[in-house]
Amino acid sequence: MHQIIDEIIASTKNRIPFDSNPIKKRITSRDFKKIIKDKKQKGLIPLISEIKPSSPTRFFRNVSPQEAADIAGQMESAGAAAISVLTEPDFFKGSIQNLISVRENVKIPVLRKDFIINKNQIHEVESDLILLIAGILGNELDDFVNEAISSGRKPLVEVHNSDELENALATRTNMIGINNRDLTTMKVDITTTQDLAPLISNRIIISESGISSPNDAVRMISAGADAILVGTSIMQGNVYEETYELVHALNTKKGN
Repeated sequence: MHQIIDEIIASTKNRIPFDSNPIKKRITSRDFKKIIKDKKQKGLIPLISEIKPSSPTRFFRNVSPQEAADIAGQMESAGAAAISVLTEPDFFKGSIQNLISVRENVKIPVLRKDFIINKNQIHEVESDLILLIAGILGNELDDFVNEAISSGRKPLVEVHNSDELENALATRTNMIGINNRDLTTMKVDITTTQDLAPLISNRIIISESGISSPNDAVRMISAGADAILVGTSIMQGNVYEETYELVHALNTKKGN
């Protein structure tokens, strides 16, 4: 892994809840699969729009829980299929409080995006979807997927190469996220989705990272992605307009 990822994981270890018997309340997750189907039937791109206050190399804006709810409301109104909320506090300036506020104020599914390395983290906060990174979890991935599923959450398993994909496909996850960013170099190449998507069947495919324009969005859907996850380009611009443009990118393309 890149040094930045190693630093994030080290930081994450310091904030893991140490309760050996966390409250494992089973939740009822919102139906993301149905929303994807509905969006597709309307000729729209299923978009997971991300509330991303910062990245390890670029600061966007401070986001309080109330602001997170307001931003999520704009994303939902613009047609987002789900909302991704960063909860990593040190490098991405996210928070669990932001996620709680968002989920209380929108009706669409909410994804917890963080570096999950301990099963206790899965039960920290209610979310419909939870990100699990195959490259970080390695041989533990299957156990984490099963833990998430048993809790009522839907695991989004993130992969970047064929080895990670093989590991992910051996689990019960229904969702595969193809990260166009290589976590060993931090370089982004959206052809990663074009390479890996054809190797996946009977799973929801979500393309992540490096999608910054309607043309990129259309390209990822054409490559086989069922949905896309976008944060940076949305947070840098007008949240409503950027979300709306991506959701309606297929119609714009046809118009041209």
